[in-house]
Amino acid sequence: MRASRLISLVLLLQSGGTMTAGELAEQLEVSERTIYRDMLALSAAGVPVYAEQGRAGGYRLLDGYRTRLTGLSRAEAEALFLSGLPGPVRDMGLGESLAAAQLKVAAALPATLRDASSRARQRFHLDAPGWFRDADPPPLLAELARAVWEDRVVVLTYRRREEVVRTVEPLGLVLKTGSWYLVGRVGGGVRTYRVDRAAAVTVTDTVFERDGSFDLAAFWGEQALEFERGILREQARIRLSPAGVRLLRHTVEALAARAVDEQAVTPGADGWVVVTLPVESVAVACTQLLGLGPEVEVLDPPELRELMRSAATRMTELYR
Repeated sequence: MRASRLISLVLLLQSGGTMTAGELAEQLEVSERTIYRDMLALSAAGVPVYAEQGRAGGYRLLDGYRTRLTGLSRAEAEALFLSGLPGPVRDMGLGESLAAAQLKVAAALPATLRDASSRARQRFHLDAPGWFRDADPPPLLAELARAVWEDRVVVLTYRRREEVVRTVEPLGLVLKTGSWYLVGRVGGGVRTYRVDRAAAVTVTDTVFERDGSFDLAAFWGEQALEFERGILREQARIRLSPAGVRLLRHTVEALAARAVDEQAVTPGADGWVVVTLPVESVAVACTQLLGLGPEVEVLDPPELRELMRSAATRMTELYR
């Protein structure tokens, strides 16, 4: 384990230049004390690593030093070919570039690893879009992807209730269950736009400066969580049968299902449990809970219970 970490340290310094002990510790998920010990071990092994003092200081390798410890293991080579998503990459207009890069990587591998690409393709496939969705990419995706790569400001015409025009600094693109989203800076804030709602895009010649600390994955994770929490503003008290407990996660938002799972409730003599369910609204909750049929009973609020009763009555009349 330590030998692998020492190799990772050398490769980080080789690719990242000067790095502080704190930055290295964060990358390798160890303590700074461990980094200090590892640096002594590298130096004792003859690796020309040294520390620079001062505010801009840190650890670095002697200029021109290159390690030969860059050979790939079989697992690493196979993971490399799994890391690309051919469908989304093709949608962004980069299909030919991906194919060319994979050919070059495969040609550079030793003979014993040449089958890594075919082994990965034979065993794993990611189908990103959800069921019953149009798999065609949004027509303006390739233009937005080019603007993202080149850090160019775009003028975006966006469909809401009516069309609006925004000047956006495109920071990144996110694929979520088959739908593409543009994350961009507008004025002083960061906004998110569904790409398939873009009516027109003009890529300008203006190049914007990126914030080096912006983390697209972290931003998206926080936004997604805030979105779920933001829409689940109301609550309902419900009774669930054992089957209803199992089926609930298929009918409501994941955050709502987790909130139910976290409640320490004791089943009654009949096995049913009473829980509090976060919901978006009475109308949405009625639509979701009807999917559980007789495995759920709404206790509160009264208007939701009435909606469920009315729906059950209409269904009874239909099947009488």
